[in-house]
This record gives sequence, C-alpha cells and structure tokens, in this order.
Amino acid sequence: MIAHILPKSSVCTPLSCATVQSVRLRPTAVSFQWRELPTRSKHTLSSKWFTSPASQSVRSTLFTSPSRVQRFGSPRGSCSTLSMSDLDITSLEGLKQRITDCNKGLSILEDFKPFLVEGKHVGAMPPQFAQHLERFPTVFNVQEAAISLQAELNSVEARTEAVAGVLEQLKEEGVISGWRDEMYPVLESFHAPPLLCIERAAAKLFGIKAYGVHVNGIVTVEGPDGVKREELWVGRRSPSKQTWPGKLDHIVAGGQPHGLSPKDNVVKECAEEAGIPAELALKAQPAGAISYQTASYEKGLSRDVLFCYDIHLPADFVPVPQDGEVSEFMRWPMNKVASTMSNTTDFKPNVCVVIIDMMIRRGHLSPEQDGYLDILSNLRVGDCS
Repeated sequence: MIAHILPKSSVCTPLSCATVQSVRLRPTAVSFQWRELPTRSKHTLSSKWFTSPASQSVRSTLFTSPSRVQRFGSPRGSCSTLSMSDLDITSLEGLKQRITDCNKGLSILEDFKPFLVEGKHVGAMPPQFAQHLERFPTVFNVQEAAISLQAELNSVEARTEAVAGVLEQLKEEGVISGWRDEMYPVLESFHAPPLLCIERAAAKLFGIKAYGVHVNGIVTVEGPDGVKREELWVGRRSPSKQTWPGKLDHIVAGGQPHGLSPKDNVVKECAEEAGIPAELALKAQPAGAISYQTASYEKGLSRDVLFCYDIHLPADFVPVPQDGEVSEFMRWPMNKVASTMSNTTDFKPNVCVVIIDMMIRRGHLSPEQDGYLDILSNLRVGDCS
C-alpha cells in the first residue's frame, strides 16, 4: 500500500529538505500527523533512505515531538496517545555497552574451522573442539581448511543419527555440558530446509545459527496526572539455572526448537514459564528480530537471531512462575528498566538488546539523544537470515 503524505512539491526531511512523494506503509489503518521540523542542513537525503533497513525503526519517531509519541496500528486501526518515557539517562553509553557485551571475541574467528554440510557453510568450530572430532573419522572429515560430514551420510536422518552418537560420547567425557535434550536444526537460513539436527548444548561448539523468541510483556498504566505510561514485566532467573542464574530476564523467552513455529513457541513458552493462558498469549504481536555474534575458544560461537514479540497485558494480570526457571516476576517502570540496563549488568545480556530494540520502536529512546544511531545500527550485527 502506498500512502501519499505530501504533494510532489512539498519539501521536508527529518533533518533538512528533499522532495518526498510517498512512504510505503503496512496495510493497516493508521493515522498520521505531519509536523514541520527546522532545517538543519543544506544536504538532501536520497529517497533510498526511506526504504533502507536503518530507517525502518527510526521513521516512527523522526516526525513526532520529543515529548509525546503516537501508537499506531492497533487491530481496529485506532490510535491512542501515550507519554514518552522520561528516561533518567544522561548518556546512552551504558546501553551501547550492553549491545557490545553480546558481540565479543569476533577477532578470533579466523582461528575457527568452517563447518560445511553439502558444501554449505553452516557453522564454525573452535580449534580445540575440532580436535575432538578427529577421533570420529567415520562421521567427520576434518581437514586443515574445513570440517565436513562424510559423503555417505547423505540424508538428514543419517547425519542426525551419526552426529548424535558422537555428541553423546563427548557428553559422557565432559566435553559438552549443559545437555538440554532439545534438537536444533542446522540450516543456512530460517526458512531453509534443515540439513541435520543436533543437541542444543552443542550449537555453539558447532557455531550454527540458532533462533529464539523473546516477549516484551508491556502494561499501560495511567498515573495520577492522567497520563498513560508503559511498564514492563521483568523476570528473575532461578539461582539453579545452568546459564545466567539469578539474572533479570523477559517475562517469556526461549530457544526456537525444530518442528515448531515461532508463534506456537511463544504460546508454549508463555504457558510453561509465566502461566499466561493461550487466549492471551495469542495476542503477542511479532515486532521484528535482533541478531548478534559472540566467540570464545572455550564456548564456541553464538550466532543468534531472536524474534521479538510485544504482548500488551491487562493491568490486573500477574504472571506466576511455572517451571522453576524463574524465581519471581516484577513490573517495572520503563525508567527503572533503562536505568538498570545502563548502569548494571543485572540483566541477561541478550535480553538487553531485545529491550533496547523495543524502547526504540515504542519511542522511549529518541533521535535527539547522542548515540541513538550507534545503538540502532548495532541491533542486528549478526547474519539476520
């Protein structure tokens, strides 16, 4: 759908002047209010800017005032005005650091061995782990340039079974820890057919691309001043969790297993982790994805893509821990969430990236803040495919 927002002769851009004929919008009933902004530069922006990836998250805030933001695209096309959070952050450096925390060690990737299946580059293994695979020549072909599977393993089932036997032995030897009994597909991109499946605990050691779902549990509350503001449900991970014990987390999050759609996975995780009934979980709206890469010789390579969802929960709904993975849930004002992320490492690192993305999309962070574009450009450092 093309929405003509200006006549051909009109002149205005976010920072300066240019002719804008149309902006491509989602086919959803929305309302739009044009606001003139002062000219700050003599340079014009190419029309390609409006369709570039960096512009997608920025456009919704560039044409609104710094103090209020319009929320568009509700199911019935209605519009409500929310107060933009007055985040008590004097600098975005802390939030930028949280993103950097998820993109570390990339300089050592030149030492990792590419992992190939049917000639497709689907992973990268740290050299120490690659040495373990040399003991299994009937399954792995370990060469100086790359690691592949033996040619006679020519089906998904045959590869999965053969590799599973190797991983079971390495688990018994203590080479692989944190066993989950959950299979992850090995593939080039999310919608590509799987080439084999491996145990989730080995995903980083193989350096395969892994996917997950993270849900922002948002509640709109009206203050004594009559202004509506957004709050976020925050979970605290159980102290007995194998990974990131005691860290702050989303209300719902989980890895994306093989054979389940992201939407169905959200519904499943909502029930298992927070007691959110299916009829409420189905209202979670997909809101894009973030990606990052982290490498270490000991743990391997994380190449994660996280599908982001927003779910607007009733003010009287209280999530309840179900499966022992979360010790408590807390509902925090956005200001407290942002301040905690900026000044501490209390949140699980990748959770910060998803929340920062949400804060940009929903206008809690704005282009007027120094470092805004640095943050925006680093939300999808990894291969988001």
